[in-house]
Amino acid sequence: MSCDAPDLLPLEEALSRLWEALPAPALPELRAERDDPATDRAAMDGVALRASEGRAPRRLLGTLFAGDDPAALRVTPGTAVRIMTGAALPPGADAIVPVEQLREADGGIELLADPRPGDHVRTRGDQARAGDLLLPAGSPINAARVALLAQEGRPFPALPRIRVGVASTGDELVPQPAPHQIRDSNGPMLAALARTLGADVELRPALPDDPAALATALRQPGDLRILLTSGGVSMGEHDHLPAVLKELGATILFHKIRLKPGKPMLAALLGDLLVLALPGNPVSAYLNALLFLPVALARLEGRALPNPWHRARLAGPVKHKGDRPLLHPCRLVDGQLHPLPGKGSADLVTLAQADGCAWVEAPGQVAGDKVRYLPIV
Repeated sequence: MSCDAPDLLPLEEALSRLWEALPAPALPELRAERDDPATDRAAMDGVALRASEGRAPRRLLGTLFAGDDPAALRVTPGTAVRIMTGAALPPGADAIVPVEQLREADGGIELLADPRPGDHVRTRGDQARAGDLLLPAGSPINAARVALLAQEGRPFPALPRIRVGVASTGDELVPQPAPHQIRDSNGPMLAALARTLGADVELRPALPDDPAALATALRQPGDLRILLTSGGVSMGEHDHLPAVLKELGATILFHKIRLKPGKPMLAALLGDLLVLALPGNPVSAYLNALLFLPVALARLEGRALPNPWHRARLAGPVKHKGDRPLLHPCRLVDGQLHPLPGKGSADLVTLAQADGCAWVEAPGQVAGDKVRYLPIV
């Protein structure tokens, strides 16, 4: 029988609380500086001509490239101008005939198709008119929007990578462990994950199970914007981190979520520092970081809320008797999830062999079920 409290916070609610609690840089309102395009332009390589003359042969006057002033060449009856994609349409022309529909003949060109006015022409203002609203204020930042800012001659944000610190906790963490001790695997794992997600990472020495040492580390975060800790966040006598955060006046966003593994997860704001306090078992620490760190980074960088979930069918059954949704390690083979015989939240071996973790509700899933899963990155 499960001993979980019925009021554990659902995962989606915890993610939402984290997202809403963090400040997000956003774009100001953006309006078109001028018509887009600012003049009629060629949409394909070919020749610019008058469509009303049909397939009559044309004499070539010259060539226009993107950026050339089109006023230097004027299309008159019986003439055409060779033109490249993006070049401005010359005066007198109203259509483009692509290269594929042309044939060289007697120093001129012959057409293999009937032209129509507007063929392969990007007309002035087709995408936007001067003064049009292009982006409302508060739009998240992405690469396409940065390009749009540059096109409109507006300054665009140069956002530095978010500085993330990683520090495991626990007196049991030593470089050369006796049988009753272990090495710190969470620190390097979380640092590698944060780097993969695009953060600027500092792997710090492991912290002892000592309230004063924890408080000093939290009071003096340096230039960190996010601190990832692992361990010291559950219900044991040495799990000091929740109490230390409260004593320092941190705002606790949530503590304990409805997820297996990963229930003890805590998130807090201590001034400008976001503390993501992860459980100490490596599978729990990794999966919690994989769920919450991308959300925090996206929010602080002004990007849209990421969706980490993929979907695939299970190649075999997964039993689950617990009250919390289970993330079960799987191999992804030929587009199907093959469950691995996981041995709990301390089983780093199985996590390292997995390609993803399937979301499993009680009482379990059967072969053929389509489920969502988190890819291991």
